[in-house]
Amino acid sequence: MGFFDFFKSKDKKHDRKEDLKRILREKYTYFENLLTTNNHVLSLMADLEEKFSGEYLFDIHYLNTTINDISEGVLKVIRNLNALTDNKYSELEKIYNEIKDKIEKQLSSKIEIPITEFVLPLEVLNKETINIAGGKTSNLAELKNILGLPTPEGFAITSYSFMKFLSHNNLIDKISAIVQEIDIRNIDELEESSKKIQKMIINSEIPEEMIRKIQSAYDDLCKKTGKNCNVSVRSSAIYEDSYFSFAGQYSSFLNVTRDSIIQKYKEVVASLFNPSAIFYYKTKGFSEKEMVMAVGVFEMINARAGGVMYSQDPNNPENRRIIINSVKGLGKLVVDGTVKPDVFIVDKDSLFIIEKIKGQQSKMLICSSYEGLEEINISDEDAEFSLSEEQVIKLARMAIKIEEHYGRPQDIEWVVDGENNIYILQTRLLKIREKKPTKVLLPTRIKGYKILIDKGVTACKGVGYGKVFILKDEDELEQFPEGYVLVAKHTNPKYVVVMNKASAIITDIGSQTGHMASLSREYNVPTILNTEVATKILKNGQEITVDATNCVIYEGKVEELIKTAKKSEDLFKETTIYKTLEKVIKLIVPLYLVDPKSADFKPENCKTFHDITRFCHEMVMQEMFTMWNKYDPEIHAINLVAGIPIGVLILDIGGGLKEGLKRATPDDILSIPLQAVLRGMTSMKWPEPPPVDAKGFVEMIAHSVSIPEEELMEIGKKSFCIVTKNYMNFSIRLGYHFSMIEAYVGENLNDNYIKFFFKGGGAAIDRRLRRVKLISNILKRMGFRVFTKEDVIDAILTKYDMATIEKNLEILGKLTAYTKQLDMALFNDAVTQIYTDDFINQHLKDI
Repeated sequence: MGFFDFFKSKDKKHDRKEDLKRILREKYTYFENLLTTNNHVLSLMADLEEKFSGEYLFDIHYLNTTINDISEGVLKVIRNLNALTDNKYSELEKIYNEIKDKIEKQLSSKIEIPITEFVLPLEVLNKETINIAGGKTSNLAELKNILGLPTPEGFAITSYSFMKFLSHNNLIDKISAIVQEIDIRNIDELEESSKKIQKMIINSEIPEEMIRKIQSAYDDLCKKTGKNCNVSVRSSAIYEDSYFSFAGQYSSFLNVTRDSIIQKYKEVVASLFNPSAIFYYKTKGFSEKEMVMAVGVFEMINARAGGVMYSQDPNNPENRRIIINSVKGLGKLVVDGTVKPDVFIVDKDSLFIIEKIKGQQSKMLICSSYEGLEEINISDEDAEFSLSEEQVIKLARMAIKIEEHYGRPQDIEWVVDGENNIYILQTRLLKIREKKPTKVLLPTRIKGYKILIDKGVTACKGVGYGKVFILKDEDELEQFPEGYVLVAKHTNPKYVVVMNKASAIITDIGSQTGHMASLSREYNVPTILNTEVATKILKNGQEITVDATNCVIYEGKVEELIKTAKKSEDLFKETTIYKTLEKVIKLIVPLYLVDPKSADFKPENCKTFHDITRFCHEMVMQEMFTMWNKYDPEIHAINLVAGIPIGVLILDIGGGLKEGLKRATPDDILSIPLQAVLRGMTSMKWPEPPPVDAKGFVEMIAHSVSIPEEELMEIGKKSFCIVTKNYMNFSIRLGYHFSMIEAYVGENLNDNYIKFFFKGGGAAIDRRLRRVKLISNILKRMGFRVFTKEDVIDAILTKYDMATIEKNLEILGKLTAYTKQLDMALFNDAVTQIYTDDFINQHLKDI
């Protein structure tokens, strides 16, 4: 090789080394990004579940924002997994989009507004035309056209007109942008935003054609009434006077002239964004795009008396009484509550006036001679009631008729004109609730009972009572009795199979944003995690009471605590926003993919966002475990000099070693998991080949001859370790057996895990299987989930804190040294048990 060719060759080798490191760093970055994003998504899901408890108020903006953040996070998780695996799981995006479309359909708050005329007369409307004329006007038309009750003549300025008005002035997106940013807890911000929106609306132009149609409808109204009448211009939003009353949230104007109708129309529309109206609909779960304002224009009735009646007593519905409140003049004073009205109580069955209570009224409202209202003083000593008994009975009959028609109690506004004619102005659903016991806060401590444990983290609030069932192995789940308290060392999604039977769940270790915590909330099982000591303190069959709200566990049955914890109805759960959350959370939080070893653990079985994140989290660990086999990084690694009888090459792809090394000692190791494993390895006296009986020696020779050539070639290779500061993938070759330890150690316990793989050995199959049994039993004692098949072990430990993960890695380092060539010595089960007990007694006393 020429002089310059020599340096070119060295440069190419250097370039290949740097390219490989770049590729591996990139892959590792995808891995870390997936873990970080997955944790963020799980935290958001936990917050969503907390809101679903009904104990916290939230608005539609919170719901939309949180679900959007979850959706974006899940997509990032998928894309990081596919970037790591060269698009191996591409079908996940299709499944994700299908779930997302279902969620968006549930969240979609867009109302279909039919294309209609700008104005429509009452005669063509009814209760089914709410999306056209709004609740108030449609219900009034129903009373007029279907029940034949007297109402003022009038017409509707339709919802379609509202949409045309806003779009004509480019207001829809402008209003939406302002409303979405409003923090309803900040009153100043709420009022300022409200003023800004209302000013935009009032300063906007109404299309000329729309103005002509409104004026023409007014002229037709005058012909119908036979006079040039003033009118009332009243709000009639789509959700107004429905299940959500929106009572008093919007503006209406009385005694309006023809020339003022257009201006008053804009002011009614603007009232859709009054501060109180915005607060109301946001806390009820509506979006601004659902807020559509039709407007009713009605003949103005100059009232002699007016008021409101309930077709049923809302506080004592069993009494079957009609309540009528009345004042002299316009009934607005009753609605506003500014005077004490006359009260009439009528028996619904006999129509007998049970009671009349005289009000106190020193003023009344009447129509001014030209426009608007006039307040006049009257003597509150006037003994005359505002209604005659005949009018009271007449009103009561109307109330019964309206209630029977709607099938629900009604809140009805009415008026009596100067000629004693009664008109119904409005009817809406009257809210009546059964009396429920008031919600009582759980006491933090109950005196007179022994407290066994008073620490931990709440995953699901509540109180549970039962006998303790300490779970030592997953196989014991099938033995779990009805009504017992599940006590386990750590969390596991597989516990879902007993959640319908468990009265409570307690673990030593666990995260409230983990998969099992999510399941416990979904199944509403009181759950305490991170008690640290439950499996040590609690005894099988012991009766306990679990207060998961305060993280206290009592000995015995605490009756008063159980009674206190009975659930009461939460009114917030009846709102639209809560019901929307109830629908969408089913597509986000439930976990159906529980067992990674199941044949059903496939992308096509993902039904929720949680399923997708669970699948991706499991697959990314599997991919990281096997990914390094695709590359040939050994030529770019450096030797480890650590005083252990195995050759190890280390490849650092990010912060795992000090820089500029040609070989590494334990002091040069910055990787947290490798440091822990080496502490274990270097603390042990590595065994000499154990004594082998003649039979064992012959079997070992026979087995060696049967090993395929390619496996024999692997035997001669060095062990190899890929590291970063928090990550390690350590392939250990010791004679005829192979093991791999992969681990991630960080601050977030949701990320932390250890995967352990073991295969092979030089002895005959029965001795290799005994070593597998020994290692498996030790791993189970350490808390691993262990799967075995012949002489192969596949084990995993997840979601422990840094200190616990490091401690277990150190033990694995010791176990690696302890079991080197041990299979040759395990000539019977008794010897195997002796070695097992020896290791446990020496190294697992604290576990």
